[in-house]
Amino acid sequence: MHEVYRPVMSAPRAGPDPGAGFAARVSALPHLGLGISTELGAGRTGLDVLALRRDRPDLAGFLEIGVDLERGLDDDARAWVAAGHPTTFHFLDLNLEEPEDLDDAWVGAASALAREIGAAWLCGDAGLWHVGPRERGHGTLLPPILDADSADAVATSVLRLREASGFEVLPENPPAQVYLGELHLLDYFARVCERADCGMLLDVAHLAIYQRAAGHTLRTGLDGFPIERVVELHVAGATEFAHAGRRFLDDDHGPEPRPETWALFEHVVRRAPNLRAVVFECERNPRAAVLTAFDRLASTLAETAGWRA
Repeated sequence: MHEVYRPVMSAPRAGPDPGAGFAARVSALPHLGLGISTELGAGRTGLDVLALRRDRPDLAGFLEIGVDLERGLDDDARAWVAAGHPTTFHFLDLNLEEPEDLDDAWVGAASALAREIGAAWLCGDAGLWHVGPRERGHGTLLPPILDADSADAVATSVLRLREASGFEVLPENPPAQVYLGELHLLDYFARVCERADCGMLLDVAHLAIYQRAAGHTLRTGLDGFPIERVVELHVAGATEFAHAGRRFLDDDHGPEPRPETWALFEHVVRRAPNLRAVVFECERNPRAAVLTAFDRLASTLAETAGWRA
């Protein structure tokens, strides 16, 4: 059994004024660089995040910690925090599509934990992380309905959480093979960003999965998307599979990103003026299997003028 997390209360966080406009808030956010992700137990069979930080700090500038409050942090995440290295807080138990899910108990505990780990901001997939009450057996990840009402609900949640926590909140496009609703995924998140006056965590692996599943070309929707809202990028491996005569991509966080993911990453990273962080989600792979992709990410970033500046 995992112990239920009980936060250590800390002083309010000093950071960007949550009531200021996006341009002012994003200018106050730190530039975290290239980093890695983790979640409970990932280090048992995958990356030793502290060893990677020690040996290749250029690849492990920060740690994005995936957290649900019931289980809290594992020893690897606590050791990273104890060493004073930068972090972000990726929630795994909040339904951004349901504003009523932001109850006072969750918001208070999540904000306290984010302050405790020194998180630069909060982020998490928009949609549903649980069905029904927030219980461990109800955990899932369902995408949002791609319509205006759903986008407005997510924007309401982002606003409430930003104001209550004092942290910038970045919604992420989730992975799925089936979406309901008439909006393109990027049009949906453009509306969220406009209504909440927020930035976004754009997962280009998830975007590649969506574009294929929806029958779109790789860059459909990007021309009209406000790319200045992208504050963080995620890159991850995926595996192709077939079903009912069609081919799809499974978001399995394998060691090698797909060509589609690389193409989207290289397109976006050169056009996102407010990009502050890039995460390679490869936490359950051995280091030797992911270094080639890590080096490609680092090389691309080093060659990007806006990123260097």
